[in-house]
Amino acid sequence: MVVRQETRPGAGAAGEPPEFAAAVATMRAARLRPEIHCEEMPAPQRIAPFAAALSADVTVDGDEVGTGRIILLHDPLGNDAWDGDFRCVAYARAEIDVELITDPMLAGVGWTWLTDALDAHGASFHMESGTVTRVATESFGGMAEDSAVAQLEIRASWTPTVPIGAPIGAQLDVAPHVEAWGELLCTAVGLPPVPDGVAVIPSRRGQRGSGA
Repeated sequence: MVVRQETRPGAGAAGEPPEFAAAVATMRAARLRPEIHCEEMPAPQRIAPFAAALSADVTVDGDEVGTGRIILLHDPLGNDAWDGDFRCVAYARAEIDVELITDPMLAGVGWTWLTDALDAHGASFHMESGTVTRVATESFGGMAEDSAVAQLEIRASWTPTVPIGAPIGAQLDVAPHVEAWGELLCTAVGLPPVPDGVAVIPSRRGQRGSGA
């Protein structure tokens, strides 16, 4: 998996802080389910001095049922709003059953999918925030025969941290955060959890992996 790195004008790869380069290396090492087709994408250049980004689609039986992106931001001087010098920004969108759109618990459940995934993958974080949006679309007139569709959108950001108890000088490991984002995508589209004993491997767009 290759992560494209974008920096502000004048700050090339040679000028990247070593802690950012190390964090991006762990981002590349994330292991995602074979249903996820992942590729690099241009990262925003004005939010932070350094950024790297991934986009992904979830495909089931040939149909794209979910999409998302995750961005790693870094400001060597720190950011008070982040309470740190790194920040993860993630987005996930999934097709859901139209009947679920009126469930008053749907938004809260959608948010716990993210926090539970972060915890399950051992991703240490704080200062999390975000929104969960549900959208239903019905067609009329000449399009009346089209079926109603519904989508769930989750937008979130959090500050990744080195776990408490890690050795002094330990580098930030972003792989668990990327893997949690991947799990969020799969949970949102309704894929069952990967059974114990089944290994997931990195996959890219157009290259489907397989369980081992």
